[in-house]
Amino acid sequence: MTLTQAFLNQSETCTRMGSPLMGRVLKILADRWDETSKLGQKMAEYQGDTGPAGHSLPLRIGGGLHALVLQARDPDLIAAYPPNYTDDATLESAVIKALKTNEDFFLDWTVNAPQTNEVRRSAALIPMAHVATSYFDRPIVLSELGASGGLNLMWDHFALRANDTHFGPQGAVLTLEPEWSGPVPAGGSPQIVDRSGVDLNPLNLQDETDTLRLLSYLWADQPHRVDLTRAAMSVLTAKVEKGDAIDWLEQRLASAPEGHMHMIQHTVAWQYFPKEKQEHGTALIEAAGSRATPETPIAWVQMETDGDATGAVGAALTLRLWPGDITLHLGRADFHGRWINWAG
Repeated sequence: MTLTQAFLNQSETCTRMGSPLMGRVLKILADRWDETSKLGQKMAEYQGDTGPAGHSLPLRIGGGLHALVLQARDPDLIAAYPPNYTDDATLESAVIKALKTNEDFFLDWTVNAPQTNEVRRSAALIPMAHVATSYFDRPIVLSELGASGGLNLMWDHFALRANDTHFGPQGAVLTLEPEWSGPVPAGGSPQIVDRSGVDLNPLNLQDETDTLRLLSYLWADQPHRVDLTRAAMSVLTAKVEKGDAIDWLEQRLASAPEGHMHMIQHTVAWQYFPKEKQEHGTALIEAAGSRATPETPIAWVQMETDGDATGAVGAALTLRLWPGDITLHLGRADFHGRWINWAG
């Protein structure tokens, strides 16, 4: 896929996911991208899929533009971004000028892949955890692969409203209210006693630079996402280690304590692991599952794309449980957690 086509595809996806600003910005980049610039030449070095299922170059550049706004580094761009509104010509002028004026910034910014740590994905994790504890009601040791800043490791501090059903603590730091279709799951009361995650490039949300990076990938015309993220940050205690997810998981599985359910979760992360890592990770989890007992069960909680990266049909919600190697296809969720189609 060419970068121009990736810009166009991502523009359509962002518009469909409720960000008309990003739709406009990425359409401008598709129309006006300068392949001869230093940034254009750098982006041309990437091989394979440049879109959201691969290197995600359009979002890297879009996130960089938002970062300039948040840092108050580009007055013209600030004037063209929310809460302001400008016509297409003014927005185009501001975007193209920002790319040229801040080229060294973009060359550095785009080295790392986007990280959103989308808190609303916990709207899928919470009901899946309730289903898992309805099978095996044990205290939970929680491990997250591709955890970013660790915000979705804190889902037990969030509330979820699914139709008329409330999950989570009263007075929760935030309440997730996706558009819910299908039955509402019954289930146990998950209790997390240990939580930890891993990421190749973890974000330390006590650090201003890492916090900026996280907020930059929340689209500027969706301030409610920023509010949810800051609320989740206020209760963040989870540790996220830097490292290879599967190597870390191997150690984590080996040290899981007796009498607990080891719950492994990941949301829109598995696709980014190399195929050999996916195969090794699956083998490790299945081997641990073969050793599981009702006192030491394993739950594998997955919210992952299964072929469609546009957001049109969202991610599949899959729960595997041991002992018994039970596989439950629980429905689908929007990549940003705006809706849940629960199959149960």
